[in-house]
Amino acid sequence: MMILLQLLIAHILTDFVLQPGSWIAHKRKFKQRSYLLIIHSLIAGVLSVVLLQNIQFWYVGLFITITHYFIDWWKLTQKEDTLKYFLLDQLFHVGMIMLAWLYISNNFNEILPGIQYVLNSTAILAIISVYLIVIFPTGFLIGKATKRWQSEIEITHQKNSLEAAGRYIGIFERILVLTFILTNNFSAIGFLIAAKSILRFSEKSETGARKQTEYVLIGTLMSFAITIILGLLVRNLIF
Repeated sequence: MMILLQLLIAHILTDFVLQPGSWIAHKRKFKQRSYLLIIHSLIAGVLSVVLLQNIQFWYVGLFITITHYFIDWWKLTQKEDTLKYFLLDQLFHVGMIMLAWLYISNNFNEILPGIQYVLNSTAILAIISVYLIVIFPTGFLIGKATKRWQSEIEITHQKNSLEAAGRYIGIFERILVLTFILTNNFSAIGFLIAAKSILRFSEKSETGARKQTEYVLIGTLMSFAITIILGLLVRNLIF
């Protein structure tokens, strides 16, 4: 695990600490012809060997340098620098780091047993399932349950909030509540409720303010109730 952490730290330093904004702009302008892309990739490889503290792992540094170069090159060829491409870029980098770690630690033979352990573990599968439920189906359920009021709210509060903001707030809210329950931090749920209460949905004098507040409150209570019930069920199952 130490080797994996060392390689991850090298990547974080390379991509987010030792890469000035001017380098990023230069790479976007000249793409694969940017000499800074080569330097950036070399830094990733050199830092990996430095943090591993063993020159015998020079081939790991070479592997990281080459893969880092081509992954960044791929990202630079995309038309837009969106969140999707950022996440894919980081996922590919971490994937290469994982491969390097597995090779150095000679743990390739542990991959299949590890997957089998996860698939045969009731506790792990229950936790994964409940997180998926509160992230996806629960949001759709709440949306269907409150659909009767959505058009009424949209008419009285046109363009009064960020697009899809409520959906993402609900997702993160349910993830936090579920995490607090599974880690036995029930008191933290109260802090989350208090933090959300400071949101000002509209001015009291604004037409339809009460309707919007009631709409948000219904969705929030449904979100908390479903997540708490599911979290308690899973706790009873795995503990």
